[in-house]
Amino acid sequence: MTPVPDARRRHLNERPLRRDGRYVVYWMVAHRRLEWNHALDHALARARECDVGLVILEALRIDYPWSAARHHRFVLDGMREHRTRLGDVPVTYLPYVEPKPGEGKGLLEALAARACTVVTDDYPVFFLPRMQAAVADRLEVPLESVDSNGIAPMRAAGRTFTMAVHFRRHLQKEIVDHLAVWPDAEPLDGLELPAVELPSDLLERWPMADDHLLDPDTDPAAHLPLSADVAPVSLRGGAAAGRERLLAFLDDDLEAYGEGRNDPDDDRSSGLSPWLHWGHLSPHEAVFRLLQREEWSPARVADKVQGKREGWWGMSAGAEAWLDELITWRELGFNYAAEHPDDYDDYDTLPDWALDTLADHRADPREYTYDLDTFDAADTHDELWNAAQRQLRREGVIHNYLRMLWGKKILEWTPDPRTALDVMIELNNRYAIDGRDPNSWSGIFWVLGRFDRGWPERAIYGKVRSMSSESTRRKVSVDNYLQRFGKDSD
Repeated sequence: MTPVPDARRRHLNERPLRRDGRYVVYWMVAHRRLEWNHALDHALARARECDVGLVILEALRIDYPWSAARHHRFVLDGMREHRTRLGDVPVTYLPYVEPKPGEGKGLLEALAARACTVVTDDYPVFFLPRMQAAVADRLEVPLESVDSNGIAPMRAAGRTFTMAVHFRRHLQKEIVDHLAVWPDAEPLDGLELPAVELPSDLLERWPMADDHLLDPDTDPAAHLPLSADVAPVSLRGGAAAGRERLLAFLDDDLEAYGEGRNDPDDDRSSGLSPWLHWGHLSPHEAVFRLLQREEWSPARVADKVQGKREGWWGMSAGAEAWLDELITWRELGFNYAAEHPDDYDDYDTLPDWALDTLADHRADPREYTYDLDTFDAADTHDELWNAAQRQLRREGVIHNYLRMLWGKKILEWTPDPRTALDVMIELNNRYAIDGRDPNSWSGIFWVLGRFDRGWPERAIYGKVRSMSSESTRRKVSVDNYLQRFGKDSD
């Protein structure tokens, strides 16, 4: 029997379980980790049910949108870690890196031909849902999709929310119940399953990633047809690196997180979004470790549900502020994308008030306008905006507070809001390690009014919230940030 709640599981086709199959396949596409993973837990439960072994297929396409050496390197780091971890565990691991577009076609179907069932990750954006739907129709066994994205199942609410406060109020009624069911922290410890040996012809057709490609010092662009312009960064992928950053944040930065996360010169933000995006770090593990440190129990929850950011959990100020980002804001994006699978990235899904006010001010004169190449090159008149873009290009991230300014100024310096949306999507998804994520779309569309309210009307922005470099300099310290990412630092 599976330990995974019904609200986290979906059948992507109606095929019957093949009882005489040789193994269960876990097709790992988003929750790229071997612990704290509901999808892995369900795959293991299916293997026990059928009394067969488990095959984990972790594949990496070569031609996904915005594919680049930067993103590949981060995933390959995790693959190297998985291969080592599974070396002495009764699970067969197949790390496959597509060498040319289309070369990986047919691999999953070949594995599924001998399988009882295929379990995969439920992830609501990018090309993954379309890919899984297409494959589901070609399989003769079930394709089961499991949501291990957040503390609350992303479809549990059954509706979307227009503002974070509404979603927060909903979560405060439900979250304690969701915290009663955790994925297994160490599902591989003491594991006993039958061994699985993959056919030699299958491995000849789709060989495992070799040592050289998984080497952390290897630039994937030197061996694969990838964009070398978006080069790997210093951040390393994998669960170990994500966990190291998590523990360092909890030790060093949590106490000052409430105010410090907005300060570019003394940054106290968690910095965990790359590992959360690629599934190397589980939000369940992050929350569990925080609850342990805070010695928290449900008895500390405030009696009244108010939808406020502070005071409900009964924790320290830093802990409550971080949980609001990690759970409320992060899972708001997953909820929206899951409930809007076909148009979460569509301009016309902005709230009516935002569409109306942006249309009213579409023809307002702009003091500055730039094209995509100028934005990309960080060659605007504004040194703070340029610094944020340079950080994105060099490090694959932007400081959280400056990311908002970065988007707002693109809205102001493009001919119209739809062009601004295109520019933000292109630059973020091209360079950001945590791009192409539900939270990417949340952040970008927040710039245009999603999950926000109307503000006093002004030119270009209308009633959409505005920001300026001048006001940002008054609110936070940026001198050191400009030294690191200013023009003279090139």
